Amino acid sequence: MSLAVIQMVSGDDLAKNLATARALLEDAVGRGVKLAVLPENFAAMGRRDAQRIGEAEASGEGPIVRWLAETAQALGVWLVGGTLPLPPDDDPKGKVRACSLLLDERGRRVARYDKLHLFDVDVADARGRYRESDDFAFGDHIVVVDTPVGRLGMTVCYDLRFPELYSALRNAGAELISVPSAFTSVTGKAHWEVLVRARAVETQCYLLAAAQGGTHPGPRETHGHSMIVDPWGTVITEHDLGEAILVADRDSVQQQSIRARMPVVCHQRFKATLASRYVIESEKT
Repeated sequence: MSLAVIQMVSGDDLAKNLATARALLEDAVGRGVKLAVLPENFAAMGRRDAQRIGEAEASGEGPIVRWLAETAQALGVWLVGGTLPLPPDDDPKGKVRACSLLLDERGRRVARYDKLHLFDVDVADARGRYRESDDFAFGDHIVVVDTPVGRLGMTVCYDLRFPELYSALRNAGAELISVPSAFTSVTGKAHWEVLVRARAVETQCYLLAAAQGGTHPGPRETHGHSMIVDPWGTVITEHDLGEAILVADRDSVQQQSIRARMPVVCHQRFKATLASRYVIESEKT
């Protein structure tokens, strides 16, 4: 059950980015991949017209959603479409969200995840200030869905810093978790690998971390180091900078063995009801 993460260095030329992604995916499928993950902002980096792009995609006049469906169908692969701007399904003129779509091998949309945590931070790099919420609305739900390679939980980039989301995905049955990302060079050097590996260890899931890796318009520099990490926290495969295809197999027997030998889900005591009790007790003291 082969898995792939695709690393890119996307710019602001949408057609060029899509052509690059198609070539990388064709190579991955040629290696027997059944599910592939594209990085965050795979179709465009450095553009500030997210609302216009999203409204065009929602109306069916944009190229990205159509490209995802056609590519998944043509290659016969399940595809996590990184992220693209899309308004809510029930409000095509609403503020766009950073949306990750899952398509099956026939090009049908199976799931949609809207990024829950938005990157509103100050970073000591050339850009300095990031305010994702200026352009995007927050998501409001988690997504776990069955695929031919296992039960997939969906996340995006900055979500990595919020372990409670990953615990919720594991409790909902996730066996694999996708993390299309565009970590900055500064924050990536400090935290990327430790966060990806920690989320894999905590959830005993495969982490499919597809990153941007290089210099983009903006200016912006991304960390790269896409990786696939197994449920024991071992980095199976990794690539530093530039375009890359990383492929690994999911070993479901090994995963079941890890979960049986270390049944952390059964041992959980700090759940919502207990968490409330602990806070109350702390306040009393």
